[in-house]
Amino acid sequence: MKRFALLSVLLLATCHYALCIADGLLENGDFEKGPKASDLKGTEVIGRYAIPKWEISGFVEYIKAGQKQGDMLLVVPEGACAVRLGNEAYIKQRLNVTKSKFYSLTFCAARTCAQEERLNVSVPPDSGLLPIQTLYGSNGWDCYSWAFLALLDQVEIIIHNPGVEEDPACGPLIDTIAIKELLPPKPTSENLIRNPSFEYGPYVFNTTTGVLIPPNIEDDHSPLPYWMVESLKAVKYIDAEHFSVPHGKRAVELVAGKESAIAQVVRTIVGKTYRLTFSVGDASNSCEGSMIIEAFAGRATVKVPYESKGKGGFKRGVLVFVATEARTRIMFLSTYYSMRSDDFSSLCGPVLDDVKLLSVRKPK
Repeated sequence: MKRFALLSVLLLATCHYALCIADGLLENGDFEKGPKASDLKGTEVIGRYAIPKWEISGFVEYIKAGQKQGDMLLVVPEGACAVRLGNEAYIKQRLNVTKSKFYSLTFCAARTCAQEERLNVSVPPDSGLLPIQTLYGSNGWDCYSWAFLALLDQVEIIIHNPGVEEDPACGPLIDTIAIKELLPPKPTSENLIRNPSFEYGPYVFNTTTGVLIPPNIEDDHSPLPYWMVESLKAVKYIDAEHFSVPHGKRAVELVAGKESAIAQVVRTIVGKTYRLTFSVGDASNSCEGSMIIEAFAGRATVKVPYESKGKGGFKRGVLVFVATEARTRIMFLSTYYSMRSDDFSSLCGPVLDDVKLLSVRKPK
């Protein structure tokens, strides 16, 4: 009994200083616990620590579902409440993590007044400026991901609206903020691609929206380990619980045509022949019609057509090439732009999954 008690104390001490952080919502990450009535002036939050578990700065509003601004209905992504960040406003939370580990943040955001709204997400010294002007779904909001390397055992997560509008209340709505530790995928002798089926990635909420992986130019560390989004638009990370996935539990949907490209650089031997295979399908989300995924391996390329009925399914694509460099860039993009047939306003596209790269032995 004494040994058990001592072990419990040691575990608690370990979790206090290095914190055994669980994947999921941050404390009050859905903002369902709101400020006291005395800390509100209309919708404006008065007091730096008025929202439980959060520190705020600037013009921050506490918004409830169904609330209007003039004739405009303010969209609350999940649950009953969210926060809106006005000019130069931010929300911040301190969090115990494990030093030298990678983490991803997932959060949902809705644009309100301005057309060019952006969010600066940071865990100092890492930061990323995420554009949220493109709306990928029809419900008025999207979920985004961003990743960081923990340099200390305690970090500050900051979401900041850098915009300055004539109306200080204008700014994005933020809701449901979650965290997940990103485990490094282990290399195998059977595949030169790391994280080939996208099983390692950001936290996914229980929703049919999926999670957007922002362009790599906005992010120092990819929330999709070993993969880079080399395009102006995001790609969508989807799960088997809400979408049709060719292999395993996760995949990516290339939702913005040629502006939605994903890539990985692999080590190759000059003059050696390689075989790249991958799955092309649809997410069973009413994304119908002719689709094409273009695959690139160095200078080699192939187009793999897929005729989608929007109800799931996939086919395999193949690209055989000879390596011309010691590091070969493998990239995928969608040829066409597509819209879901059930609402004609949600961007969609072909699903990419189960990417394999192996060297080809020459016959004796």
